[in-house]
Amino acid sequence: MNIKLPKEIAEQAEIIAEYARQEGLDFYPTIFEMLSSEQMSQVAAYCGFPKRYPHWRFGMEYERLRKQHRYGLGRIYEMVINNDPCYAYLLADNMFVDHKTVMAHVYAHCDFFKHNVWFSKTNRSMIDEMANHATRVRRYIERHGIERVEQFIETLLSLENLIDAHSVFVRRNPQLEPKSQPAVNHTREAARYPAKGYMDRYINPPDVMTAERTRLREEAAQDSGRFPAEPVRDVLLFLLENAPIEDWEADILSMIREEMYYFAPQGQTKIMNEGWASYWHSTLMTRYILNDDELIDYCEHHSGTLATSPGRLNPYKLGIELLRDIELRWNTGRYGPEFDACDDMAVRRVWGKEKIPKERVIGRGSPGREKIFQVRAVYNDVTFLDEFLTPEFVEAQNLYHYRYDPNTQRMVVVNRDFDKIKSQLLFALANHGQPYIFVTDGNFRNRGELYLTHRHAGADIDIKYALETLKNIHHIWKRPVHLNARIDDEPILFSYDGEQSTQQHIDERVDAPAHDF
Repeated sequence: MNIKLPKEIAEQAEIIAEYARQEGLDFYPTIFEMLSSEQMSQVAAYCGFPKRYPHWRFGMEYERLRKQHRYGLGRIYEMVINNDPCYAYLLADNMFVDHKTVMAHVYAHCDFFKHNVWFSKTNRSMIDEMANHATRVRRYIERHGIERVEQFIETLLSLENLIDAHSVFVRRNPQLEPKSQPAVNHTREAARYPAKGYMDRYINPPDVMTAERTRLREEAAQDSGRFPAEPVRDVLLFLLENAPIEDWEADILSMIREEMYYFAPQGQTKIMNEGWASYWHSTLMTRYILNDDELIDYCEHHSGTLATSPGRLNPYKLGIELLRDIELRWNTGRYGPEFDACDDMAVRRVWGKEKIPKERVIGRGSPGREKIFQVRAVYNDVTFLDEFLTPEFVEAQNLYHYRYDPNTQRMVVVNRDFDKIKSQLLFALANHGQPYIFVTDGNFRNRGELYLTHRHAGADIDIKYALETLKNIHHIWKRPVHLNARIDDEPILFSYDGEQSTQQHIDERVDAPAHDF
């Protein structure tokens, strides 16, 4: 049973929401619920949703979170779900000042969900969709047994990052695709009409979809001599459309894939989202909400949230400080060709200082505020850092490369080069730090074998995990699976045929497409 939201907290929620709107935030209706620490651990194990499909990993995560809270190793102060309306959870044993801070933080998150373009394609009724997924999986468990269904889900969870998070924004020939027609993307999958889960098999009959996929696959092979005609980054979609799996397996695969596309923008905007929420909870608390007797507790908890140390990247700290730096730069005119051409560091440090607003800024009442609202709307973490990270900011925040020195037993700076620091940050954030994997041939050696290619863009392949992943893909594809990867700058072909794993150096003796991508 959820704990009833106390009247004083419900009243504070309305007051804080009004202050947030005065400052220009615009968010979906937000429903707060209060949970005990046990309930919070349960919901957190489900990634914030009250109901998910049954699987042992959720129980394992619950045990980890429960023990973490019990032994004082960690505390979940808040959770909020990107939904319309948004749902947010408050921890019952928090202090009253913490509840106010969390509510201000949540409203900023909800504003970010609503207005950031990377969230614009997400399902705003995902709570209902997750519940539907849970019902369907439980139905399959009744029919096929829990071990078989859970093992298949376990296989899919090892592949859940093999999606193309940018594909939801890609539309080919929009003039030729009116809204009344089903959309067909560049992977040439069978046209699928949008439908609720329980109606999908009637609106998109499985036998019709299978026949259409076969026809498109044959056309692609005739057009290019290879299937697929172009490398496909959405490996889960390729498996969904082409792997020899049963209908119930295809349905579960589509659920896992849909959930991963829902969660993808959160991984793409972690620094920005937490920075935006921290910026506004700090602004709202210090300007409107904080009482005198709450100041010490608020400062202690706020500083703990933003705490950092050499060699550790705190997304809350990096996000809020970079937003404040952008606000200052645009208030003082520290951008553009004239400023960039200035080589005098003393001049750069005081550039436009007289333009800093003397009075309290409300909403978008200054060039800097207007700029951070614009940034909130159109950037993700990679473009955010690529566009706005500066040498001065790196120096001010000590964003250097560190390593542990065993002689002094301290973390020491080993690299101060701005370009290398920026590149390393961007590589770590691109594709959530995961390697880029493409399907390049679904009929390798003309034997129906699956050929995958790793495009090296900063993230290396972990051989151990790569081999285990090939085994799981083989479980779905039912034929030998291959992965072309670069290990220490050497092209290596990893293979799994259902019985054993092998690897070989790629040279002219290896069949195409090993040399083509």
